[in-house]
Amino acid sequence: MTRLLKVDDIYTAYDRADVLSGVTIEVRQGSITCILGSNGAGKSTLIRSILRLTPPRKGSITFDGQSLDGLQTHEVIELGIACIPEGRRIFSRMTVEENLRVGAYRLRSESEIKNRIERVFDIFPRLRERARQLAGTMSGGEQAMVSIGRGLVAEPRLLIIDEPSLGLSPLFVQENFNVIRRINEGGITVLLIEQNVHQTLAISNYGYVISQGKIVVHGTSDALMTNAEVQRAYFGETSAR
Repeated sequence: MTRLLKVDDIYTAYDRADVLSGVTIEVRQGSITCILGSNGAGKSTLIRSILRLTPPRKGSITFDGQSLDGLQTHEVIELGIACIPEGRRIFSRMTVEENLRVGAYRLRSESEIKNRIERVFDIFPRLRERARQLAGTMSGGEQAMVSIGRGLVAEPRLLIIDEPSLGLSPLFVQENFNVIRRINEGGITVLLIEQNVHQTLAISNYGYVISQGKIVVHGTSDALMTNAEVQRAYFGETSAR
């Protein structure tokens, strides 16, 4: 697999305090790469660094060989990166279809917009049934489908998904992870940010564990599953979830 995203030795600070210190990760094209860590470990800051919402003060980030240094967030998105934010953040007073159309804001062709929305409906048939329903009246699991679908309408090369299991019932968590696997099998590279270790490692190719703003261990998903440090942190009495 060729490298699609490279985060190289970045330091990211709020005010003068570094939240990320020397973080390096790679995301290979066609893979599912996961970032595991507890609340406050630096996962969200890593996403903000990639999207240049909070640019690193040191280090570099490249996407398909192109440096992201100096780019605005909308320019990063235009390169083919989409993010499904933590907590879904849908537009509750807009219909399902209107929410999906937000993901196609860069398109001018109505026929292409409709085609992309139809492809999302093929993945989430429930959304087709409820296309005219206000998104805010749907269940948490259904809203998660809307949020993922909105990201897919942009047809990104890299899809960053932040905490997809947050606040969902076990049934919807399993359904979401199945969908993420299918999205990846359809050709989209995925960077998955999660605390749900079992489910995440089950579908990922490679993973990184972040703690206090530093990568403390990384390896294939199989290796992380049996890693003593990961076992202590997540599978023992102190399991994050």
